[in-house]
Order: sequence, then C-alpha cells, then structure tokens
Amino acid sequence: MVDRTELDTETQPFVVGLGGTLRANSSTERALRHCLDEVERRGGRTALFSGADINLPMYNPHDPARTPQAVALVEALRAADAVIVGSPGYHGAISGLVKNALDYVEDMRTDPTVYLDNKPWGCITCAYGWQAAVGTLGQLRGIGHALRAWPTPIGVAINSADKIWDEGGALIDTGVQGQLELLAVQVLTSAKPIGRA
Repeated sequence: MVDRTELDTETQPFVVGLGGTLRANSSTERALRHCLDEVERRGGRTALFSGADINLPMYNPHDPARTPQAVALVEALRAADAVIVGSPGYHGAISGLVKNALDYVEDMRTDPTVYLDNKPWGCITCAYGWQAAVGTLGQLRGIGHALRAWPTPIGVAINSADKIWDEGGALIDTGVQGQLELLAVQVLTSAKPIGRA
C-alpha cells in the first residue's frame, strides 16, 4: 500500500484509490496514480491500494478471518472521504481482482456509515478498445450506486490502444490528462472531510 497520509491528524479530504492489476505500473495503476497526485496537488490526502494490496482471498462474508491487507483496505475505506476506483476491462467487465476487493466493503454493512454512504466515487477504466473501456465504466458506476456512493459526473474511460503513455510511463495524452485532473477536482469538490462541519 502507498500510504501518503496520517489518517487521524489532518482535516484535508482523504481520498482512497483502489484498483489496477497484478502487473506493477499497469495502465490502470498509472491513471489512478496520476489522479491521486492531482488530488494531493490540490490539498487532499491519499492512499493507493493496488497490485499486491488488493490480491486478497475470495471474499467470504461468513468467515470473519481477514488478512492484514484486507483489514488495511477496509479501515482506509472507513476513513475515506472519497474513493476513486480503477479497473481494467477484461472481456467487457471489471476484473475479478478489483471486484473481489470491492466485495470487502460488505464488512462495513453494520457501520454507522453503511458501506460508502454519501461519499464521492470516481471511476477510471482502461481497456484495449472503446467497447470494453466504456462498458466497464458503466459497471463501476453501477457498483458505486449499490454501495450508496455518489459517482462523479465525469468517469474516465481510457482506450489503451491509443498512445496514452510514453516509453517511460509518463502520461502524454492531454485529453486523458485533463479528464483525470477534472475527476480529481470533482471528487474533492464533493468530499466532506471527517472533523469538518
């Protein structure tokens, strides 16, 4: 986990990023990182759960045992003022890795704030083609609604068949850059930090 915040001492909005693949520095992880960097640039605090952080056992609501990674994820989501989720589009749908990580939100069903109630929910998808990218984006937005979150007006679908990143992994598509930065702005605009009236 990339933890860039002290959860209990700050009043700036705390935004949790979740997603990516098991391949380090995947397109989805890069997009999430870019968006979280923009959140930080605008005064927010962030934590990223990607790769090994979300490589969790299949969620079982009837077994209370949780790995340290699962506990860390759920605790961060409890503390979050907003969430940004990124998934690759696999066969026209979100990845099993990301869906299983999101299933752990069920552990928040009896919390004072049930699931992600009233929290902004940003969505990013990457796929090799528009059909899977856009279809997966719709699924992420639907999951956000089911978790009682508020999907932001903009969701970012990235066609990985286009030249989005340079050889060093830097974002070079200015259209995608603008969308990711707007997503960060919309998430922060709607976030209500803990401890703030």
